[in-house]
Amino acid sequence: MAATVKDTMNSMLSAMHLGGDKKEATYHAPSENDYNTLREKFEKAKQGHVFDTYDDLKPEEKGFLYQQLEPVDPEYINKITEKALHHPKPKDEEERPKLEQLPESAQCSVIDSKQEDLDKWYESGLKLVADNQVAVVLMAGGQGTRLGSSAPKGCFDIGLQSKKSLFQLQAERIRKLEQLARKAHSKEEVTVPWYIMTSGPTRQPTQDYFEEHKYFGLNRNNVVFFEQGVLPCVSMEGKILLESKGKVATAPDGNGGLYSALINNGIVLDMEKRGIKHIHAYCVDNCLVRVADPTFIGFSASKDVDIATKVVRKRNAKESVGLILLKDGKPDVVEYSEIDSASAEAKDPKDSKLLKFRAANIVNHYYSYRFLESIPDWAHRLPHHVAKKKIPCVDEKGNAVKPEKPNGIKLEQFVFDCFPFLPMDKFACMEVKREDEFSPLKNAKGTGEDDADTSRRDILAQGVRFLKEAGVTVTSDEPDADVEVSPLISYGGEGLEFLKGKEIKAPAVIEKQ
Repeated sequence: MAATVKDTMNSMLSAMHLGGDKKEATYHAPSENDYNTLREKFEKAKQGHVFDTYDDLKPEEKGFLYQQLEPVDPEYINKITEKALHHPKPKDEEERPKLEQLPESAQCSVIDSKQEDLDKWYESGLKLVADNQVAVVLMAGGQGTRLGSSAPKGCFDIGLQSKKSLFQLQAERIRKLEQLARKAHSKEEVTVPWYIMTSGPTRQPTQDYFEEHKYFGLNRNNVVFFEQGVLPCVSMEGKILLESKGKVATAPDGNGGLYSALINNGIVLDMEKRGIKHIHAYCVDNCLVRVADPTFIGFSASKDVDIATKVVRKRNAKESVGLILLKDGKPDVVEYSEIDSASAEAKDPKDSKLLKFRAANIVNHYYSYRFLESIPDWAHRLPHHVAKKKIPCVDEKGNAVKPEKPNGIKLEQFVFDCFPFLPMDKFACMEVKREDEFSPLKNAKGTGEDDADTSRRDILAQGVRFLKEAGVTVTSDEPDADVEVSPLISYGGEGLEFLKGKEIKAPAVIEKQ
């Protein structure tokens, strides 16, 4: 019975996403019977307009449009669009959600945890890595458009002396972690599989980049690429938009599309075959991310939770970040725009120096395998959110329209929308130091916030801290002492004893012993 339910849900998940759009494929016009059957399905859902200019298309264009539309359930698109567009809002204070801090039993902080606890979590996490039970999922669908690049964001060079990209930094952390686990537990082979979720436009460039750089020393069989899904763009009235006469306008389904993509692309099945039990998921734009962090894995596994999340302290009451907290008694993420100023500025009753709600979401999560295996049971419950956009399209006569103001919506899901599905004893939160683990790359160089300059600064400042903690003297003729410590030398500050007592003049790169 359970298998039947899962098979049904898998079909439904597949139907939510559009097919086609594979440029190397050859398309043939469908048979008249197949075409009529599909058109009837869309007309019944009052979406038959997508075929208004079908007769104007060449045979291969008809085939492409058919392949795009065939897996789509238009009634489902209607349903999620209606729900997203007319989401009920609280009418008064009584209907507003109750916001509370997470219970102490569900959280810890590396800032004030006992060293013996941190060591215990690290050692137990490293053992799980050594036992080949840990995998990594990377959300890397974005392009570097805002950074002035059309390449995948992970390819971006933040200006380090080594010229290492975000992808390379993260790959080298995986290599170092495998090495640490092998050494600590006398294992001949340790593998941390890396599952990289791309989008349609970034899939091929990402794979080509890894091929060109020989997978940065990782075994290519343990680096698995897969694509997130897309959904049709719709008008403000809920009608599916066409980008051209023979192509549906589509958009990625948001980072919450991760869950259906893990099922549809066979990733969860691959994890099962490999014996994976613990998964770390994160976004590509964080240059400081500790990939498959043993301390985080060990902490999460010790609490036997299904989801855990890393957070950093909110800088101040006005910082525009989502917060991890309890919303009506359930773990959730509440966006900064949803919190009133009184709540944002409230102080922690146990420490007036701290904000009450300070756990800033950095999209850095732990999942148990059993939770990901259950995706088909709950994916249909994930809500869709509306993003109003200017979407190039064609009108009912097939004429191109380039809108000057938002004319449609993109439907997207958020990765944290499944948090409330969990009972509190299956959710946990770990506060980490921002300077050690979070420096996102979001803006063009020179903006002064979350840009290439701040990413570079934070990597180099961390390198100096690592060295000083290891007993190294760092000198510089410049105001800023910049030293880049390769992840191949040190994953998180360890392994630098060979430099103790020495003096290093910045700028410098520590790449080998």
